[in-house]
Amino acid sequence: MAIGQVKDVERGEINVLGDLEKPLIEEENVVVYEKNDEGAAADSGSIWMVLLCTFVAVCGSFEFGSCVGYSAPTQSAIMEDLNLSVAEFSMFGSILTIGAMIGAITSGRIADLIGRKGAMRMAACFCVAGWLAVYFSKGALSLDVGRFSTGYGIGVFSFVVPIFIAEIAPKNLRGGLTTLNQLLIVTGASTAFLIGSVISWRALALTGLIPCVLLLIGLFFVPESPRWLAKVGHYEEFHIALRKLRGENADITEEAAEIQEYIETLQSLPKAKILDLFQRKYIHSVIIGVGLMVFQQFGGINGIGFYASEIFASVGPSSGKIGTIAYACIQVPITVVGAMLVDKSGRRPLMMVSAAGTFLGCFMAGTSFYLKAHDLLLGWVPVLAIGGILFYISFFSIGMGAVPWVIMSEIFPINVKGVAGSLVALVSWLGAWIVSFTFNFLVSWSSSGTFYIFSAFSLLTVLFVAKFVPETKGKTLEEIQACINS
Repeated sequence: MAIGQVKDVERGEINVLGDLEKPLIEEENVVVYEKNDEGAAADSGSIWMVLLCTFVAVCGSFEFGSCVGYSAPTQSAIMEDLNLSVAEFSMFGSILTIGAMIGAITSGRIADLIGRKGAMRMAACFCVAGWLAVYFSKGALSLDVGRFSTGYGIGVFSFVVPIFIAEIAPKNLRGGLTTLNQLLIVTGASTAFLIGSVISWRALALTGLIPCVLLLIGLFFVPESPRWLAKVGHYEEFHIALRKLRGENADITEEAAEIQEYIETLQSLPKAKILDLFQRKYIHSVIIGVGLMVFQQFGGINGIGFYASEIFASVGPSSGKIGTIAYACIQVPITVVGAMLVDKSGRRPLMMVSAAGTFLGCFMAGTSFYLKAHDLLLGWVPVLAIGGILFYISFFSIGMGAVPWVIMSEIFPINVKGVAGSLVALVSWLGAWIVSFTFNFLVSWSSSGTFYIFSAFSLLTVLFVAKFVPETKGKTLEEIQACINS
């Protein structure tokens, strides 16, 4: 899934009121004002506390993936058991993104008001309530209420989990720990796909409670973010939390002073408004950011991801489970490969290769449905459909899923990054809802035509990246701005 919020935590612009945070991929270095010897100073006890904090937080990431992956393996069973129409199930599938959009928009203020741990507790409670509503559902209304509630919860998780990890991790561990956020999202979705193919939809809803329970229990044993404590003026608790995270023998004086200085600097910055983004000096960055989100979403990822099982089943009874299991198994290793390549191959070539691959995958799937509709080469229909979808998700995961959000963290200047992240995130969630809601209607109109439309957007993505998107690998923010405005 490639929907989320973004802001440049690499440069330290963390936790501005009303800002949004990208949940799905973070940069390798995430907070400024770090001591160079910070990693050496931390003792083994503090490392275990940081790891525990990260494990607890990424339970929210796993929950995110579980919610996203729920609708695909359960579509036929829910529609049959509750006698839902295509329109009703499309609303059930897509209303998750509406809840997530609202959760993401409000999450910054919530995390500032009640803290990172408080925000995660609240998000987990929304998810628990949502799963219980789905489990006990007797009709479309309670299904939608439950799905919306889980959507709101994962919208909050999408902000607060990467922020919390970024704010508690030492420099030498931060790169690896922040990649766990995206990895656990994909793992959660894949797990839902796999388990959902062998258990009932009600039982699958109950499995969504497990990461929430683990998170709620774990939060009792981990400290609050020291940076949030410093921001709200709880200086005694701030030093206690930082000491727990860095170790009893670590010298935290310099880091504590730098955190307080950074917070004072951040609070002194003027607050940008959304209309400021349309000034000439920012408009190119806005075009790049919004354009990448439009092409990412309208390439069809949320339609294909939300309803993958039915896509596979529609080309043959035996293809449903085989395709779903293969889809689930391929996401995690491919996501790991993509994370390894982003700083080696560069952003532009990775996105262009990824978009070319999604074009080919959608074209193969569209061709399979065209052949089926015209009773041509029927033996090739399942091969082309399953192969096309797997080809699509592989190439999407390796580039277009993550890299646009990496680009987002690099192209906007610090003074507009928060409001720009809000705009880009809103476009992303809105696109996710449009695609996930209309997908079943488009397939009813023409299965082949739907995938040919997605393939056309993928082809346009290649052209858009080649024309408008600069290479940002290895460049400072100042160099990137000079390149964009040249």
